[in-house]
This record gives sequence, structure tokens and C-alpha cells, in this order.
Amino acid sequence: MVSRVIPVDPFDLVIFGATGDLAQRKILPGLYRRFHAGQMPQGARIIGAARSAMEPEAFREQVRKAIAEFVDRSKIDAKDVETFLECIDYVPVDAMGEGGWAELKDKVQDGRVHAFYFSVAPSLFGPLAERLNEHGIADSEARIVVEKPFGRDLASAKALNATLAAHFEESQIYRIDHYLGKETVQNLMAVRFANILFEPLWNAQYVDHVQITVAETVGVGGRGAYYDKSGAMRDMVQNHLMQLLCLIAMEPPYHFDPDAVRDEKVKVIRALQPVSPADIVRGQYAGVKASETRAAQPGYLEDSENPDSRTESYIALKVHVANWRWQGTPFYLRTGKKLRGRASEIAITFKAPPHSIFDEEDASWPENVLVIRLQPNEGMNLKVMIKEPGPGGMRLVQVPLDMSFAEALGEEGTDIPDAYERLIMDVIRGNQTLFMRGDEVEAAWAWTDPIIAGWEARGDRPRSYDPGSSGPEDALMLMHRDGRRWREIRE
Repeated sequence: MVSRVIPVDPFDLVIFGATGDLAQRKILPGLYRRFHAGQMPQGARIIGAARSAMEPEAFREQVRKAIAEFVDRSKIDAKDVETFLECIDYVPVDAMGEGGWAELKDKVQDGRVHAFYFSVAPSLFGPLAERLNEHGIADSEARIVVEKPFGRDLASAKALNATLAAHFEESQIYRIDHYLGKETVQNLMAVRFANILFEPLWNAQYVDHVQITVAETVGVGGRGAYYDKSGAMRDMVQNHLMQLLCLIAMEPPYHFDPDAVRDEKVKVIRALQPVSPADIVRGQYAGVKASETRAAQPGYLEDSENPDSRTESYIALKVHVANWRWQGTPFYLRTGKKLRGRASEIAITFKAPPHSIFDEEDASWPENVLVIRLQPNEGMNLKVMIKEPGPGGMRLVQVPLDMSFAEALGEEGTDIPDAYERLIMDVIRGNQTLFMRGDEVEAAWAWTDPIIAGWEARGDRPRSYDPGSSGPEDALMLMHRDGRRWREIRE
């Protein structure tokens, strides 16, 4: 199978915070990969902007090093790298002042797509939006890309939306969540809405429960001070896991259109029931003392440099969507750091057949499960029951119908663009389907805020859990009391 690469129109992309970690690790290497693939036209220009006083040539050297470090060697072509670097420019800009804005305006060309990527702290979103308009750099067709966190509660999200709306139309604002750029996430919509096989079964009558897991093996590390002000609920559940939940639970949109898709996602968020304290488990990873077989590891309290921290590095929730399609079907969400393995997956567990025609000992079969793997090894897996080969009666065994992109699509399947690559190209095309709308962000915070306020008012402390485990024991009980089990997190 040969994948099609459709070039985009010539553009000017200004990256604010271009010397920062995200730009150097993801955005600039991703743009090179799109150039190498033939999607980014040679007439395109990428203008780095940051506080650092730096000549354009010095910035190009930074980009060259970022490509060497973060791009697979098989994609690095010396001629392509040099041609790509010719597209790169740099302007020192003071986001809070007036320095550099006139120079930036001179570099942005008329008659092409203009996009401005705010790879900066949220406190700078407003000043950047204001100055882009004050200096006449952004026109009515310009697009701005803003990174999470988009607020830390409903009030701050509303204030940020209002600030951006004062300078840009909603159709110009691209709130980026890189999870929505993953190939498998988009394939989830194709599986649901392009095949008659699943959609008739995609409801409470046939689905027993849904598990959404995002597990990480790393701790908070150097982000400890920042992370301690957010925690897993704000950092992961309110955005990433919420988006995955919406794609699973949403109704079919009337058309694959940005607003049609986002309308249905907002309906899901607004249908979420309040979560009982009994259906929430929070945890913090503990430290490990040195031994003959294991090196010492700091715990969350050490990493956050806050010995009295009540911020969670792990959270599990049982959630219900109060509508006709999903009434009574629980959605179990969990995410955490320093767990046993690195995995992001959605598992839809279907109900058992209503009656067994086979021997009594075979009546308690494992359920059919559709697993969508986001990482690692993106793909889908459907577990079904078949007869075990051989004589001696009807013995049933569960086997996977497995589709990994690498195996199903051959070499093309291994060359899956990074989420940031796809999303930036969607910005250039003007396609907002995979970006969050303002009312969607606010609806998510309106559901999240009471949950956070509840445990803060109760003074709840997170449960301690061992690094390399599956999380706190209480999270296991969250499932066990319902007669269910979490899927194993593999190393």
C-alpha cells in the first residue's frame, strides 16, 4: 500500500518559543520530516522567534542539531537538510514589550498562509495575540496555535478564551492536543463510522465497559515544580483522556466536518455525570531505597521538592455518560507515572453471549475485546472465541485478530507521521477537526473543577504506590467491586 503525500500551499510559520524544548524536540524535527516527505513546499518559510539575541545562522545550527538528535537516521538526507535550513529564519522578539515586532512584520510575506505557533507559557498567549494585531502582522486569515495547559480551571479557561477572542475569531484559533494527531485515534473514527460491523454494537446493550489507559514509566523528573501545581487530573484527564473518551462515546456526526465532529464531542462532555468520591482513586509513586539488585529512586515528594504535596501522579476514575447510548455502561479512566510499562490504549469490552450452547465448563468465556493501541506499536486488536484445534470435543480458546500498522501496511505502515507533523499540516490547510473548540475546553473544565474541589475540601491524600507497579491497590478495588479487572500494563 502506498500512502499519498498531498503538498500544502506555501506558508509562513512563526514559532514563538522556538529555542524551547517543545520546538526543538517536536515541532522543528516534525517540519523537517514533512519537508523530506515532500509535503512542505520549498517556498514555505519557518521563522523562529524568542527572547534570545541570536543570528539566523546560529538558530539554523540549533535546528540542524535538533534534526540530528530527534529524526530517525533513515530520514536524514544531507541535501534535504541543507535545503530545509534555507527555509529557516530567526527574529529576537520580546513578547511583553515592543522589541523585534517591526522586524518580524518585515519578514512575514503577503499572499500566503500565515500561522503563529505559541510554544510558550500560557501567560504569554494574550500578549502575543495582542501584539500580532497591534503591529498588523496577523491578518483576518491568520491562524494561531496554542499549546496546553489551556487554563487550570474553568475561570482561567474562560478568561483565556476571552483574551484570544478579543483578537482572533474562533475559526482562527487552533488549541492543540497531540493525542488527537495520533494515527490510531483518527482510525478509531474510521473503524466506527466507515464500517457497519461495529457501530450497531457500539452502545450499552452490547458494551460491558470501556477502559482508557495512559501509563508512563517515567516520573515527573525535572518538571516536578510545574507538575505539582497541576497533577494527573489537570495534566492528563481533563484534556488527553477526555478527548479519547469523546471519540469513543460520541454520536456519528452528520459529516466529517470540523464543527460537526466537535459538536458531538461537546455533547458527550456535557452528558458526563458528576463522579462520586468512591469512584476516584489518587496516588503518588513512592521512593525506592538502594539494594543489591536495585538503584535508589526518588519518590514523588522528592521529585516535586514538596514533602507535604497532595498532588496526584496517578488517578483512576469510574465515569458514566448519561445518555441513551451509554446509560449504565461504565468508562474506567486511569493514568499515572512510574508505572510498570509505557502504554496508551482504549479497550472496549463487549458483553458475553446471552446463552451458552456449549458445555457448562465452557460457559464463562472471556469477553470479546476491541483494543486500540495508541503507543507503542500503534494498531488494533480484536479478541474473539474460536474452537481450539484438535480432536476431543468443542474446546474454546480466545485468539486475537491483530492489525498492527507495520504488518498490515508494509513498509508504509512503519512510516507513521508524528502527531505534531499531522496537526501542523492541518493548521496550514485550515482544518480544525482535530483541534479543541473554546466551548469544548470550558465544558471539560466545568466537569473537572467539582471533582478537584471535592478532594481538596475533604483534604484527601493520594495513596502511595510502588514504582514499576500498576498503581495503588485501591485502584484494583475500583474494578474488583464491579466484578471486573483492569487490563494488565505490560513492561
